[in-house]
Amino acid sequence: MELCTEGPAPYLMFPALAKTGIIRHGFSTKLGGVSQGSCASLNLSFERGDDPEAVRENYRRIASSIGFSVEDLVFSKQTHTTNIRLVTEEDRGIGYSRPIPYTDVDGLITNTPNLVLTTFYADCVPLFFTDPVKRVIALVHSGWRGTVGKIGDKAVRMMREHFGSDPSDILAAIGPSIGQECYEVSKDVADAFREEFTEVQMPELAEQKEDGKYQLDLWRANQIILSEAGIRKGHLFTAGICTCCQKDWLFSHRATNGKRGNLAAFLELLPEQV
Repeated sequence: MELCTEGPAPYLMFPALAKTGIIRHGFSTKLGGVSQGSCASLNLSFERGDDPEAVRENYRRIASSIGFSVEDLVFSKQTHTTNIRLVTEEDRGIGYSRPIPYTDVDGLITNTPNLVLTTFYADCVPLFFTDPVKRVIALVHSGWRGTVGKIGDKAVRMMREHFGSDPSDILAAIGPSIGQECYEVSKDVADAFREEFTEVQMPELAEQKEDGKYQLDLWRANQIILSEAGIRKGHLFTAGICTCCQKDWLFSHRATNGKRGNLAAFLELLPEQV
């Protein structure tokens, strides 16, 4: 990923996705906003006890930096499910300019131009999907529950089933999230992964410690899921940025014991050039 510093709010982006020419996208940092306290400074959640007007100003700043309109935002409503919502023109503005009428939505998918899919993070894994052939995009929140439930595979299947995407055409990217060295989990979480992944895959996914706990690698797990879903090696990109290690400029739930704001991922399909 590259850090873009033009504009009021710095953000991260994948050059390989941008080169398709059909999308606008970005992943926020905690820098460049107006929020105070534990949400300082670019908090993008209305649900962290922050001043709503400060959050709106933060959105205006990140929108100015990336180049989208806040009126085109469509929010997820994340509860660590594997549910993905098909987003249409009727959803424009949901979460920002009007209430969210749904819950249990951890992913968004659309082929409608100028809808800004928006999902939220503070250690979990953002997954970006772009099909430049069928002109379809998807944005997915994949924590450990979403990962063990293989929500990334579900996104690829939905792109294929609803819009005719060929997985070999899709570009997928794994965004900033907690890395294996910082992500200690209990045996029951490791066991959940053991039920879904092979014995050959498990040693690299969950490294057991002397105290019986495990270090879980969500990046590698999602790489396996997306590869098995048909994403080609040259079309799969991983940021390799740990939110917990980079707590000075990225929000991390684990690094702050939950005293934090939210980062956001944005993905917008651009209109087709005539």
